[in-house]
Amino acid sequence: MSLTLMLLLALGLGLASWLAARARAWSLQSGGQRLAARPNYHAWYVAAWVTIPVVLFIVAWEIASPHLELRAVLADPAAGGLPAFGLQRESLLQEARAVAAGQAPAVFNPAAQPLVEPFRSAIRRYDTIGLLSVLLIAFAAGAHAFLRLKPTFAARTRVERLVMAVLLLASLVAILTTFGIIASLLFETLRFFGAVSPLDFLFGFQWGPDPMVPPDAIDPSRYGAIPLFWGTLYIGAIIAMIVAIPLGLMSAIYLTQYAAPRLRAWIKPALEILAGVPTVVYGYFAALTVAPAIRDLAVSAGIANASSESALAAGVVMGVMIIPFVSSMADDSIAAVPTAMRDGSLAMGATKSETIRRVLIPAALPGIVAGIMLAISRAIGETMIVVMAAGAAANLTANPLEAMTTVTFQIVALLTGEGSFEHPATLAAFALGFVLFVVTLGLNFIALRVVKRFREAYE
Repeated sequence: MSLTLMLLLALGLGLASWLAARARAWSLQSGGQRLAARPNYHAWYVAAWVTIPVVLFIVAWEIASPHLELRAVLADPAAGGLPAFGLQRESLLQEARAVAAGQAPAVFNPAAQPLVEPFRSAIRRYDTIGLLSVLLIAFAAGAHAFLRLKPTFAARTRVERLVMAVLLLASLVAILTTFGIIASLLFETLRFFGAVSPLDFLFGFQWGPDPMVPPDAIDPSRYGAIPLFWGTLYIGAIIAMIVAIPLGLMSAIYLTQYAAPRLRAWIKPALEILAGVPTVVYGYFAALTVAPAIRDLAVSAGIANASSESALAAGVVMGVMIIPFVSSMADDSIAAVPTAMRDGSLAMGATKSETIRRVLIPAALPGIVAGIMLAISRAIGETMIVVMAAGAAANLTANPLEAMTTVTFQIVALLTGEGSFEHPATLAAFALGFVLFVVTLGLNFIALRVVKRFREAYE
């Protein structure tokens, strides 16, 4: 039985228990007894007792049953001709399982045909066991909860505690996921630093890992990541911000202070559409339109070595992509400034532009800074635009017309190759990811400090 059908069965059992418990609570109330909680709380209490154990069992059974089926098949005499180990053995077992489960019409390798019937028998047997177990768990849990329904039973308290536990679990999942990401990055980074010195990695000026070189013969001087850090900051935090901050801030000022309500109702959604465009579309736009235009413009200006892959093309398109991050945060922050501050400035004789410069912008500065920091974090983590427009050369240069690469591009290049995960060239991707994570975290801390400082000054 598929996972979907099992989950639908769990929901059906939960619904049946909900209806039965609600009817029981109403019968207690109609008998002249005063209930300590409303009938719906009794219903949710019993439904939770039935649904949660059943769903947990289904998930565990979905993980365990394939292993049990495989053990049953391997114990069958038909599996005696299988190879002891290797890819061929796994391929034969997968083919037979797919045919037995109805996922394939026939086996490709005739040697897998004798295993189809043992797999089919094992699947039927363990599906039956799983179904009977689900029904038994649902009946036992439902009976336990149903027998506790009494007029004095505080069902509301139990249900609210369950909801609180679910909310706590949801928050812990997010926190534990973050810690898991940090732990995995840190573990692989330490493995990399066991082969390459952190000083060579963080302060080296040459980047050229070679996954074909034996791990014990690598040259640590070829793992210097300074060109990658510079390319990431140059494209994402300098060129992109030169484009995004003025355009985003000026558009926010115009939309909040000068635009008519009807015009704002059209322009603001149109501007925020930019945030929903897939980054691969921006990459195509940068590679096919912006980069050739910049190259032709540079050649016409007398620059002979202008590249069709340039940091300027990637940075400009990336800046256009993150305009909505700056504009939306600045728009909301300016609109949230109390009207009394603006009216007081105008009443004192200040012009509208002076009021914007000296009152509204300083008062909205926390939100503006938060939007800029969010935009920078988004820009330095961008991959597709850099892959398609900036190139793969790790150049340490200030010339925006030359090809340049970033940390994210190199992470993709290192992890999608054919190198072993034990090789320092592959482990370098985790070290780059850890540095990028630390930089992004630092930007968020800076944004929080700035927001806190100016919020205290203007509230």
